[in-house]
Amino acid sequence: MKFGKMKTHRRNRLMLVAFLLIGSGTAVSLTLTALNENINLFYEPQQIVDGEAPIGDLIRAGGMVKAGSVMRSTTDLKVNFVITDMKSAEVNMMYDGILPDLFREGQGVIARGRLDPYGVFVAEEVLAKHDENYMAPELKKMIDAKKAEA
Repeated sequence: MKFGKMKTHRRNRLMLVAFLLIGSGTAVSLTLTALNENINLFYEPQQIVDGEAPIGDLIRAGGMVKAGSVMRSTTDLKVNFVITDMKSAEVNMMYDGILPDLFREGQGVIARGRLDPYGVFVAEEVLAKHDENYMAPELKKMIDAKKAEA
């Protein structure tokens, strides 16, 4: 060897630096993976109809429940309804569970779930607005934009 044997304290210092780099790299990659799995973005009905929403990924979708679209099953808790952006876009939604007490036609809802390949949104959770003055920020922006266009 040209430079001779590495001294013990230098070898130990090099091992410590290598261990710290590998450990911090592993921690960062695990953190980013966990954060990526927990992201669920909001999509308006028009974005879903246009194909911007990913199929099979966990997302949030919101809009107004279309009047006359709520169909409840007589044998179980399944409910089918349509959300709209109050213009032209409509998305069919399916939910199996107990809906919030304030859920009704003509009210704003936000649902968390997955879009299937046929364009039906299969909801895992449905949230309805809780009083007359509150509206989810995403829904308020969507409604304000549609009113400004008209």
